[in-house]
Amino acid sequence: MGKHVLLVEDETNIIEAIRFLLSREGWQVDTHSDGATAVDTIRAMRPDLVVLDYMLPGKSGMDILKELRADQEFAKLPILMLTARGQSRDRAEAERAGVSRFMTKPFSNTEVMTAVRDLVQLAQ
Repeated sequence: MGKHVLLVEDETNIIEAIRFLLSREGWQVDTHSDGATAVDTIRAMRPDLVVLDYMLPGKSGMDILKELRADQEFAKLPILMLTARGQSRDRAEAERAGVSRFMTKPFSNTEVMTAVRDLVQLAQ
């Protein structure tokens, strides 16, 4: 597995923080901020990992997750979902939809890196 991540997030400060963390660990980090075109971007880029925000303009992260999991080519793609909505029903819905890992904002740098490392290891 390579080290290419697509970060689908619309908050600039979170984009910069995660880009810094992952780049420092040797990841190639691409970003995308529009939910409406995120699935097409994921299909075109074919990243090794997607970090996906729950609430995005254009289309929700949950809808993106469901669309990817319905596509056999992306059914096993590691997806880390980030959300400010930490309710247990949101987590349960994401897990039913096939999310690889669910993390609430705010999160620590250590939490993000541990999740990324775990997801990569599981995918190999």
